[in-house]
Amino acid sequence: MDSSPPCMTEVFRCMGRAARAALCAIARHLRLRSDVFNHLLDDNPLPVNEASSSVVVATFSNTTSQNGKGAIGGGKLVTNGEVEKGLLTLVSSDAPGLQVCDPNGRWYLADSGLTPGDLLLLTGKALSHATAGLRPAAVYRGSADNYVGTTCGGRTSLAFRLIPQSNAILDCSPITAAGHVIPHSYVPISVSQFMDDLSAEEDMLCSNTDNAYVARDNVNKEPSLRSVLSDPLSGAFLEDAMFVSCGHSFGGLMLKRVIDMARCILCNAEIERGSLIPNHVLRTAAAAVKHEDDRRLFHNAALRKRRKEVGDIRENGELPSENGPHKGVQYPFSVNEKVLIKGNRRTPDKFVGKEAVITSQCLNGWYLLKIMDSGENVRLQYRSLRKFLPTQETEERCQSQTIQNSS
Repeated sequence: MDSSPPCMTEVFRCMGRAARAALCAIARHLRLRSDVFNHLLDDNPLPVNEASSSVVVATFSNTTSQNGKGAIGGGKLVTNGEVEKGLLTLVSSDAPGLQVCDPNGRWYLADSGLTPGDLLLLTGKALSHATAGLRPAAVYRGSADNYVGTTCGGRTSLAFRLIPQSNAILDCSPITAAGHVIPHSYVPISVSQFMDDLSAEEDMLCSNTDNAYVARDNVNKEPSLRSVLSDPLSGAFLEDAMFVSCGHSFGGLMLKRVIDMARCILCNAEIERGSLIPNHVLRTAAAAVKHEDDRRLFHNAALRKRRKEVGDIRENGELPSENGPHKGVQYPFSVNEKVLIKGNRRTPDKFVGKEAVITSQCLNGWYLLKIMDSGENVRLQYRSLRKFLPTQETEERCQSQTIQNSS
């Protein structure tokens, strides 16, 4: 449909409030301030005609189109399920049919006991990173067998995805300040870069799935190298792997769980808390695979971003950099360079047309500038700026001299 029904506006507002309340409850459960994640969200209320990063999706799935995926809508197939990428998702449906994978790899029907008015909460990758893996991302899939007998022959669901704004930063420092121990792999990262990395990872997994599962019946369900070197609870690489007294190795949240239980989850042997020994071989292997993953994801994300930005420049009629077609697309200006603020819909009106000097570069093509006439500091993206050409300065000097002569 080209336009959504009028009721969807109220649905978006109600489910948005419920999603924010759930996010506050998660923060309090982690011994954090209830508003600790508010900086990741869009301003509330949003400015006029400003689109929210979050989205509400209404879907209808039947037995022929479901086939184990697309249970919520708008996601990509990841191995045998989908992983939520945002902060969290609230799902309401008229029939059960959504399976969730537990930390042990077993699937269970998560919405079987829901009554009208209940909502199923799925945590996402962005929240998992912001909480340093304390709230792992949910892996889910559709199960068409559970709604074959429904009156309409399918399942209707309504999902609200709470997605962080693209210019926010996912930072685990509040988790550390609350006394939680976090792996070194959880470094601050911008939401836009984080989502690009996830998309690149999904594309890679989908491509590998298409190539590797041509003869699906002959494939043994062997664990992948990535799964062996990762913590099953948080997904973080085992750069802190430790031997326990039974000889098995764990790291991350699973190591904490094993220590708390004083029992190995693999062989059920009792664990001596004081017998932990670092597994240097596993740590080195995990670090090497993580480095290769980071390098590949960064390369794929950079290529997609570069193509998009080159397309934006061509659409806006801007010329490429003199030093090459790609160099300077994201950072076309240098520090201490004088620029003119041309502005866009996000630029405050008081800065449009002002001259400024670039004082430093920020992430994703953003700059910190100092307004020349007022001395104010402002953070703007390169699309809001244009070079201050020498002809402009010459014209201004001529106008100034003309005014002085006339006086």
